[in-house]
Amino acid sequence: MSCLNDFRVKLGGKEYAPLMLGGMGTNISTAELVLALEKLGGIANLSDAMMMEVCDRLFGTTYSIEKAKLNMRFKGQEDKTGLNFNLDHVRDATMRYVQSVMEKATGNGLVLINCMEKLTMNDTLETLKVRLNAALDAGIQGITLSAGLHLSSLRLVSDNPRFREALFGIVVSSRRALNLFLRRTKNLNRLPDYVVVEGPLAGGHLGFGEDWRDYTLGDIVRDVKEYLKSESLDIPVFAAGGIFTGADAVKMMTENGADGVQVATRFTIAQESGLPLNVKKAYLNSKAEDVEVNHASPTGYLMRMLKQSPALQGEMPPNCEPYGYLLNHGKCPYCTQWWERRKDPSIEKTRCCLCTHMKLYNVWTCGANVSRLKEVTQKDANGNWIIPSAESIYNDYLFGTR
Repeated sequence: MSCLNDFRVKLGGKEYAPLMLGGMGTNISTAELVLALEKLGGIANLSDAMMMEVCDRLFGTTYSIEKAKLNMRFKGQEDKTGLNFNLDHVRDATMRYVQSVMEKATGNGLVLINCMEKLTMNDTLETLKVRLNAALDAGIQGITLSAGLHLSSLRLVSDNPRFREALFGIVVSSRRALNLFLRRTKNLNRLPDYVVVEGPLAGGHLGFGEDWRDYTLGDIVRDVKEYLKSESLDIPVFAAGGIFTGADAVKMMTENGADGVQVATRFTIAQESGLPLNVKKAYLNSKAEDVEVNHASPTGYLMRMLKQSPALQGEMPPNCEPYGYLLNHGKCPYCTQWWERRKDPSIEKTRCCLCTHMKLYNVWTCGANVSRLKEVTQKDANGNWIIPSAESIYNDYLFGTR
């Protein structure tokens, strides 16, 4: 019986095992987790979500504190149009973090960074431009463009000296989305180096509407592969969402034509993961009925998480002064709803203050198969979960035949 390690995918002229770790924010895909897989020759994504807050924790910087002090005049105001991020701080934080990781990389695998377009930061294009260029300047090997169509992203880095050297990938959930991206970037003469097709069983934000149950990952992968073939494009396609075992991965590749898979949920509970231990235990103890797809995210995307997520249990005032990553032209759907509820308490709460709750690890996002973690995790003699290493999870994917 075939195992995932029997296959290879070529990126940047080098062959790798066809397994990619998704970028889990905020700092769940830690440097330690990514570097553990890179050392083994793996492909792994960091996340650039809330980078300044991450740097404050890791390096003792004060980006968030300084932003909060500077913008206290907006506290309690509904319109936060003038509440901007310091772009020098955005760049410094990204440079500091990425450089610290790349200095430790062995060169065996690939270190990528997942960049969310929806982190609008009250100045969408300029902050995105700074984040992308800073990651390239700091030596990242590739950027995975996620949480949006990124129709302008490649243009924002087209003048960067590493524009044609570094890898670029795009996360899509349909043939149509990929077609739009390729059409808008055609005049740059720069194709993506890989495509991640994220299906409806993925964790976190989903690229689907209320009809998400009508789609399957295999169908979308086949559709995207057929589209690429019709355009005479040879771009590797990674399937993501619901790939829980190595056997799942092999099946997705042999039956649906995927060139590789992107995974995340299994690695949320790794020793090197940034999730606190109590959250890892919540994942391990979860049941299938504990998982829901809801409208809690202010981005407008549906989101899959555990029902027990603390972010869903109460209401928090907007905390945009120190964070505010989802502000766009002074507004955020959660802020708008919060102010409406102040005026009319009968309005039902549907969204959460995602920036703050993500920082506090209160949003327990997960793939649809999170309840199966207990099937692949052992307990000690006292009945306590034995938290696996990233290496053991990685090898189980590569060599397992379950």
